[in-house]
Parts: sequence; structure tokens; C-alpha cells
Amino acid sequence: MSSYKELLAQREKLEKQIEEAKSREYAEVLNEIKQKMADYGISLSELGGGRGAKGAKAARPRAGVAPKYRDPESGSTWSGRGKPPRWIAGMDRDKFLIQK
Repeated sequence: MSSYKELLAQREKLEKQIEEAKSREYAEVLNEIKQKMADYGISLSELGGGRGAKGAKAARPRAGVAPKYRDPESGSTWSGRGKPPRWIAGMDRDKFLIQK
């Protein structure tokens, strides 16, 4: 039976071998992928790469929300969504409603 220290040494040796094998194979796999992308004309966007990409869906632009409240002193507006600004926090919001 192996001792604890011997097993730790074996594990360290195996982890080093794993890292070396991964490094060798990584370059090969990367080159293979690049070649296939070039051969078939595949782009990164088709693979779902890039920031915030979810599958093949295109990012939808967010529509702005019309302001619902206005501060009569500063003219600042607030849509009524999210954290209320200081000028309306804790006050009766009916006084600040924008008339349409």
C-alpha cells in the first residue's frame, strides 16, 4: 500500500502530465476548428460567440420609456420605473404627474 506522501507525489506528477497533454492538444484542436470555419465559411456570430449572445438570437434594442413624472423646480423627469429619484422619494407622486 502506498503512503500518503507517495500518493501526493503521484498526483502532482499526473497533474503535470495532464496539463502538458492539454497544451499539446489545444493547439491542434484550435487549428482544426479554424480550418473548418474557413472551409465552410462559418463566422463567430453563427457559433453564438460575442458578448451577450444567446444562441442565434439577435440583440433586441431596448425601447425608451416615456417620462411619467416631472420635478417642477429642476425639470428632471422620471419614468416611474426603478428607484425613485430624491426629488420624488417619499412624496405624493400625484403632484408630479405629467399632464398629457
